[in-house]
Amino acid sequence: MAGEQQEGRSTQWPLPKFYFTVDLGADSSVGEVPFQEVSGMEIESQTIEYHAENDKRFSTVKMPGMVKSGNLIMKKGMFKDDTAFWEWYKKIKMNTIARTTITINLLDESASPLMTWVLANAWPTKITVTDMKTDANEVLVDTIEIVHEGITQNHIGR
Repeated sequence: MAGEQQEGRSTQWPLPKFYFTVDLGADSSVGEVPFQEVSGMEIESQTIEYHAENDKRFSTVKMPGMVKSGNLIMKKGMFKDDTAFWEWYKKIKMNTIARTTITINLLDESASPLMTWVLANAWPTKITVTDMKTDANEVLVDTIEIVHEGITQNHIGR
């Protein structure tokens, strides 16, 4: 059975995903932020298809192309006088922005990093505030979307 201890093997379980920190870097003027949700950590190699003119097969050859990174989307509750994202976003001028390195740490029960993801040359591209309704009893949530130029994963382990 999966997860059961076998002779000479230790039991391994999938990592829980609810205990993490996000450091938006020194250039963001925001620093470490307690987010409730982080999504969009993805990277893919685009596919280049071609057919060599002397190839007699009726199919294409597929090769890896440019690497494409998805946008990072992070959500957190808003607090009074909480304007750090808006101040960071206001720093965007035509073709100029202070890019930063964002680090996401997945933590163990003692708050030590198990795994980290590092996003290079990141900056905010979009901020969204949740809808406000008179008949709702929900927390106001700030969503920030970050673009970056690559993500790397580092396994720290125990």
